[in-house]
Amino acid sequence: MPRTFTDKSDIPAPPEEVRIPLQAIRGRGAATALAHRFARDTREVADDGWGQPPGDEDGAGDVPATPAATRVHLETARSAICANDSPDIFFELSVNPYRGCEHGCIYCYARPTHSYLNFSPGLDFETQIVAKHNIASVLRHELAQPRYVPRLLNIGSATDCYQPVERELKLTRSVIEVMRDARHPFSLITKSSGVERDLDLLAPLAAQRLAAVYVTITTLDATLARRMEPRAAAPHRRLRTIRALAEAGVPVGVSVAPQIPFITEDMEQVLEAAREAGARSAFYTVLRLPWELDALFREWLQVHYPQRAARVMARVQDLHHLSDAERRAGKTYNSDFATRMKGTGLWADLVHQRFSTTCRRLGLNRERVELDLGQFRPGLLRGQSSLF
Repeated sequence: MPRTFTDKSDIPAPPEEVRIPLQAIRGRGAATALAHRFARDTREVADDGWGQPPGDEDGAGDVPATPAATRVHLETARSAICANDSPDIFFELSVNPYRGCEHGCIYCYARPTHSYLNFSPGLDFETQIVAKHNIASVLRHELAQPRYVPRLLNIGSATDCYQPVERELKLTRSVIEVMRDARHPFSLITKSSGVERDLDLLAPLAAQRLAAVYVTITTLDATLARRMEPRAAAPHRRLRTIRALAEAGVPVGVSVAPQIPFITEDMEQVLEAAREAGARSAFYTVLRLPWELDALFREWLQVHYPQRAARVMARVQDLHHLSDAERRAGKTYNSDFATRMKGTGLWADLVHQRFSTTCRRLGLNRERVELDLGQFRPGLLRGQSSLF
């Protein structure tokens, strides 16, 4: 029999919406497939009343959810070389054999680029990997063009060129072989020990001032690294990679990027360990959160560090010297070329002082690695012999 209500106070209040707490996913950086900015529809998970999933009491999300599988999509690339006109980046050209990265670094600035593929910058970025299977042949064609002018070129500037799928596809190795054949200098940056596989190519090229390598180590804390960069090599393994490269005569530097307030707190120790392993140069950037990366990083903080999440985000805003109005609007990142990499203001100055003081003490960055653009021989790619 239907119930009738005679008094508004007798009407039961609707149940409050209960959200299922986010959980870490084993081996993944993102906890959700966050909708990208071009999506027409967005979805949110809510409790259906059948009970909560298991988790720890403080909400830190240490109980892992079911792992997400990785799928590799083969793409026929139409171009290989990407020009860069950003004045705050040291190279002018880049080659990226892969789109998306299984390392799953939660802070990766390349995550929002997956939106252009209709993929989520969250889980899809680290589980839906696009491999440019023909990149070596396209690169060979582009370097052989009469109008091509050699400039500083970096391999793997957007996504790691030695992520796990490289073991099978060997696209990065094929790119290096093209660069060797053309005698075109290049640098590459990675978090993977996989670069050691290609020492047979890198060492001779480095001896001719045609190659340099940079290894990123954000922290020496293995637990933090596993949460923040779940499928990258462990910090101690990256130090072994630096040592292997240095002993082979390859100029090697360390990137301590990005610096994340109240999260990565051991910059000095990382620089010391890298210097002892053989690094001779170093650089850093501060955390920047373009587009969907803002929401993704906030999710990650709620999963792993909920008690300090507000402090971290407030300090990130300080690093980018945002005004009160910008903070109220929810802005966390200043994209200005002049300041986006290092930040500006008091807190950015303190990070810079820590970095500079430590580098001076350790003797890092005393000599700049100069790659020799004058050796480039495009005719070698066309099968022509060289008189030099």
